Amino acid sequence: MFSRINRIKFSAWRQPRAILWAATGVVALGFLIALEVAARHYSGQPGPITNQAREVIFPPKPGPLYGGMALMLVVLTWRQRFIAAGAAIGIDIVFVLVRWAVDAEVPEGHYFGNGALWVMLGCAVIAVTRRTGRERVLLLKGVGLGLLLVAGRKIGDTWLLITSKTRPEVLDPYVATADHALGNPSWLAGRMLEATAPIGTHLLDWVYAELAVAAIVVAVYQLRHVAVERRFPRHHLVRTFLVIGMLGPAVYMIFPVVGPIFAYGPGTSGTGGVEWAVANLWPDTPPSITTPHPVPYDGITPRNCMPSLHTAWALAIFIHSRAGSRILRFAGTFWLLATLGATLGFGYHYGVDLIAGVVFALTVEAALRSYDRGWDRSGLQLVAYGTTVFAVLLVSYRYLPMEMARHPWLFGPLLLLAMASVIYGYARTTKRWEPKTVPAPRPDPEPRPELV
Repeated sequence: MFSRINRIKFSAWRQPRAILWAATGVVALGFLIALEVAARHYSGQPGPITNQAREVIFPPKPGPLYGGMALMLVVLTWRQRFIAAGAAIGIDIVFVLVRWAVDAEVPEGHYFGNGALWVMLGCAVIAVTRRTGRERVLLLKGVGLGLLLVAGRKIGDTWLLITSKTRPEVLDPYVATADHALGNPSWLAGRMLEATAPIGTHLLDWVYAELAVAAIVVAVYQLRHVAVERRFPRHHLVRTFLVIGMLGPAVYMIFPVVGPIFAYGPGTSGTGGVEWAVANLWPDTPPSITTPHPVPYDGITPRNCMPSLHTAWALAIFIHSRAGSRILRFAGTFWLLATLGATLGFGYHYGVDLIAGVVFALTVEAALRSYDRGWDRSGLQLVAYGTTVFAVLLVSYRYLPMEMARHPWLFGPLLLLAMASVIYGYARTTKRWEPKTVPAPRPDPEPRPELV
């Protein structure tokens, strides 16, 4: 009798969750199909679905695939992890030997990676055919997490391609003018980085390029107990990374910006950007204060500056590393500072991009944490405030750049104050959300025996 009642309750609880997951899957599939169609329409190139399917056979970029497999391994036992890793390496060796035997053309750096994808797909098949109940759900979640990381990279590449094809004009003159309020930090950081070459440039270039590796290290640390506890934590870094990567490109479409090294410099190739640049000024001469207007740019360079998602992701790594060991906290701090220096020093972003990226990241993180713990007044207020500040920043950059440039001692502190207010609000609110530790009551002292 009681077991039947419990089964009915569990079934009633499980049905809405199944419907929610099914609806989420349908929306995600529709989104991927839309990106596939858009990529083929605007550029004639395959989109994320085709690119992902090709990597089952054709040479892939190994980093995302092995990073995704590393996340999947958190749900396995140590014995299963060694078997999965060995299988991935063995499959890759077979692929390399076959390509060498048939003299197939392989892009540089794309030698390995198929094995990791095959192992993840194999684990998905095992979960469906050989697992039941919670074990099946846990393994499917692990596979899904790994494949989401890989798919997120493909989706991001497609988004960037779409921004370059659908936004022929960029708003860099507006952002560069507004950046006078902060003292043109990209120009200053660019000259400082040139002075530290080649050591400084190599170090920051490595940090900037390997941001995903740092994220995987922190994520694996957060998920290290999943195999023992047989469940995922309610909130972890991968979710924040994916949401930032999904929402950020939508802002790129609204506010297309290519960055100082492209709009005011030679581009990353050294010469290719000069013909499209407003002027070849970066990093030696800050742009003059003139009335901004949209300018045309090539159909290749992504419009991926506003907000700075590298800043947003680095800040997310910093936040999630706070609960780790001392080494992890130090690494998170170093990665944040080095990423900020790289985004400015290489001319990829303006200073106002970074401020928008900080506000954007904290708002996304606050929304995800509020969703996990249950929406309440403090969570709604924090997310609403962060969203409002972010919108005000974008509107100010677009419609008040001249005023910001002419009155830097007013608008510079205001920009920093707006960012600081969101940081303070996030830190203060989330600190109240942390569980309170109540000290254990001290035992009453034993009564002293009476002296006779």
